Amino acid sequence: MTYTSEARPRTLSAALGLATIAALIGIAALIGLPSSAQAAGSGGVGMGGGGGGGGTGGGGGGEPPASTSTAPAPAPGGKAKLERGLAIPPANAPPKVVRAIEAANRIVKGKPYCWGGGHGRWESRCYDCSGSISYALGKKGARVLDAPMPSGSFMRWEKPGRGRWITVYANGGHMYALIAGLRLDTSMTAGDGPGWSKTQRRQSGYRVRHPRGL
Repeated sequence: MTYTSEARPRTLSAALGLATIAALIGIAALIGLPSSAQAAGSGGVGMGGGGGGGGTGGGGGGEPPASTSTAPAPAPGGKAKLERGLAIPPANAPPKVVRAIEAANRIVKGKPYCWGGGHGRWESRCYDCSGSISYALGKKGARVLDAPMPSGSFMRWEKPGRGRWITVYANGGHMYALIAGLRLDTSMTAGDGPGWSKTQRRQSGYRVRHPRGL
């Protein structure tokens, strides 16, 4: 097939016309994109859509509310608190530990130190180191000790090693105890008699023992 010189311009004009129409259609599509995106944005993942299923501000099914469950109880072996010189047992402390702390609280204020105090009888006007620990662990407290003992006897008392709740540190001249993380002692504490302390002391030279089950 042959083309005349007059047919080529008409063909070119037709091609240009089709190209112009296509360009106009493309521009119209581009102009319409923001409204389409906005309409899509009001759906499942939009920030403020009214009927979105998963939007953070939608009226349908937004994110679930934050959990209102209470914090878990402290783990066994939790530490007691010290307030105004008195120990407060952890909420999960066993009854024997609670009784030991309550007994010690009765003598940490107003009871001075005296050598041999707390050994002739449970109740005394003053206490020494082993008398204080005996009071907390005896029938006035945890009830894991039948009678007051000197520090040397605690070196062979009950089970060796550290306990979960109560640990006794003893040698021939001194002793102290850790009860629920607080140190019960007659030295390096506030006052001039038995007292509680958050700070630990050097453990070298002491035998480490604990009551069975604690």
